[in-house]
Amino acid sequence: MTLFDFGSFSLSVTSVSFLVFTVFVIAAVGYALGRISIKGVELGTAGVFIIALVYGCFFYNNLETQLTVSEVSFVSNALKIVENMGLILFVTSVGFIAGPSFVANFKKNFKSYVLLGLIIILLGALSCVACIYIGRGFTDLENDELTAMMVGLLSGSLTSTPAFSAAKATVSSDLESIVAVGHGIAYLFGVIGVVLFVQIVPKIMHADMNKERELLRAGQQESRKLPEGLLHMDEFGFMPFSLAAFVGILVGSIKIGNFSLTTTGGCLLMGLVFGHFGHFGKMSVTPSAGTLKVFRELGLMMFLIGAGVAGGASFVKYFQAVYFVYGIIMTIVPMIVGFLVAKFVMKLPLLNNLGSITGGMTSTPALGTLINVSGTDDVANAYAATYPVALIAVVLASQFIILLCS
Repeated sequence: MTLFDFGSFSLSVTSVSFLVFTVFVIAAVGYALGRISIKGVELGTAGVFIIALVYGCFFYNNLETQLTVSEVSFVSNALKIVENMGLILFVTSVGFIAGPSFVANFKKNFKSYVLLGLIIILLGALSCVACIYIGRGFTDLENDELTAMMVGLLSGSLTSTPAFSAAKATVSSDLESIVAVGHGIAYLFGVIGVVLFVQIVPKIMHADMNKERELLRAGQQESRKLPEGLLHMDEFGFMPFSLAAFVGILVGSIKIGNFSLTTTGGCLLMGLVFGHFGHFGKMSVTPSAGTLKVFRELGLMMFLIGAGVAGGASFVKYFQAVYFVYGIIMTIVPMIVGFLVAKFVMKLPLLNNLGSITGGMTSTPALGTLINVSGTDDVANAYAATYPVALIAVVLASQFIILLCS
């Protein structure tokens, strides 16, 4: 294929080279964009997502004119692999990081984490239902089509792949594409909205991050200490990390009805288990801290690129302003009300609060941003505690809305 044509000079690449080119050019430009600060607020790694969306808008939709059908299929599938690989690296790393102190901290804040996760998803679901009834007066869609669109918007506004999958499985086959359209439209603000929220709130509150980190750590028990003389399978801990990811993928693939933990939930769970125990017998199953930080950032970058390019293509193809507004509502209402409940009712410290919000909103990119903003990996504990509750709740809510409103 010819990627760029400048008269007598052209740049031609194969489909494989195109994929590699895509990943690295988006990463380079995205990180540069993420460093631009406006009144102290930066996109950070989410800058990669923005560039991926732009790239998808202007290049991905033109692939069919540049590549053969088989090459288009290859690039599409390969981008999905990039997204899934990134997700596995990120959530498994988060599980390992949170694991050593997760159980004790979850027990201490069990009611707050569970309640907040349920409140956020309930508010999102109620917003979705309200938008369905409002939308009936402003659309030409049939009732079941409108419901499918709104549930897709809900899954996109919460960046929830499990809810997206569950919704598609619940509607009739002719409505699956409408669910996908809604998900793609709302996904953009679903990512950017929460990423900006976890940066703007500390600035509005004039938070002292040193003090907030102390409050976060004061509310957590000591991590379990590993015994000496353990057998390390390799210097960086690649083997235990790979084992946790492998088992997590298997666990995530188990289905009970239409529900499954998915790869995200399975890998997060296994990361927590391995991180909690730290060793099995004399064998260490704890990767080095450096390995986990690199995998966490690399995974987040790959996930945002894979999801962003395809999302950009869908956004341009199906965008309608009114549906975008509905998606914004479904993101903002549960996020802001959930934060206020956690602050004034549950009395959670700021970083516990924001960590729980990222988990309740099932927002992987926002957690990465919050870790950078807070300067500590400890916020991953709140995310990891709230995420499973929200994961199950949003899947059930999506299915219930379809049955109730169709």
